[in-house]
Amino acid sequence: MNGPGTVPAGEHDTASPICSAKGCRAPATWVLGWNNPRLHTPGRRKTWTACDEHRDALAAFLEARGFLRQTVPFADWVADTPA
Repeated sequence: MNGPGTVPAGEHDTASPICSAKGCRAPATWVLGWNNPRLHTPGRRKTWTACDEHRDALAAFLEARGFLRQTVPFADWVADTPA
């Protein structure tokens, strides 16, 4: 992956998010919230961002490892972030 976001909760770069898929520079329209249950507490969320084209592939990668917790539209993720 090309630098997937690992932004702490409450700290989101909303200026110009790009897709986390390797080599993709498309605008991100999705946020995939994930954590590794062996390393992270249940409430911790790391994030990858995805364009429409790569959303399913990135989600499948995380799901196969049991890491995927949520997939939401980027606009909803930003709207739910406390200021």
